[in-house]
Amino acid sequence: MTTAKRLEAFEKFIQAVRAAWAELPDTESRMKRTAQLLEGLVKDPTLREYSKSWPSTEGHKNLLFYEDPDYHFVINGVVRTPGRKGGIHDHAHAWTAYGVLDGVERLERYRRLDAGQKEGYAEIELESVSDGIPGKVDLVPPYAIHSEKGGAERSVAVIVRSERLVGRTLQGRYDPEKRQFTQGQGPTQVPFEISSP
Repeated sequence: MTTAKRLEAFEKFIQAVRAAWAELPDTESRMKRTAQLLEGLVKDPTLREYSKSWPSTEGHKNLLFYEDPDYHFVINGVVRTPGRKGGIHDHAHAWTAYGVLDGVERLERYRRLDAGQKEGYAEIELESVSDGIPGKVDLVPPYAIHSEKGGAERSVAVIVRSERLVGRTLQGRYDPEKRQFTQGQGPTQVPFEISSP
């Protein structure tokens, strides 16, 4: 992925995140700053308009916009069809900043009630629900159990992960009705350029 033709707002965002990662000493502080920077990006009207042509990510996919060669953070996009219900999951040891760019989503957080000592078992309960509207960023710490649900119309989000997980780390999946815990790979990464029109 090249830098020559990137959409200006996106290129500025990448450079600001790189500067934050160069300045700050640990992943938590870096991702907190990244979440603040992401708020600005997902409020950008040019990027919002540009996102209207992004393809759907149905079928357990993410658009892969950027993977940093030095700091290894990853920028993804997700395009949900109306009413799409994302599964309940965690991102293992990685931090994730999830910013809604277009449409409305429901962001759910869960609390684990058991000690996690019984293999394949997890008892969880819904802890909070918030509306994800354009410009809202949710910072998800390691092992935080959560889910995103699509609204009545198509929705688009930009995601920054502290590192690539797919192909390297299994992520937790939770079924509250069956009280079941499994692990699996994250979404397939589909390379996609955010380039100037």
